[in-house]
Amino acid sequence: MSISSETAKAYWSENLRIILTYLVIWFVVSYGCGILFVDQLNEIQFFGFPLGFWFGQQGSIFVFVGLIWAYVFSMNKLDEKYDVHE
Repeated sequence: MSISSETAKAYWSENLRIILTYLVIWFVVSYGCGILFVDQLNEIQFFGFPLGFWFGQQGSIFVFVGLIWAYVFSMNKLDEKYDVHE
């Protein structure tokens, strides 16, 4: 099955928007919370550890795995919208 050029461009545009959204979230959590805002976050305790330390060691990994699941869900929904799903 082939799709029109306009549909392909619209699909790719939405795909890029999804990717950029998740990349911004990943950057803010991993770089922002783990490096830039670590001193402010360390004032908050999370399971007995400073929150900045937790984000640097565990939190960013959990968020990254969550983003993978969110991306899969988003792309499946987008594929269905443009009727290019399996």
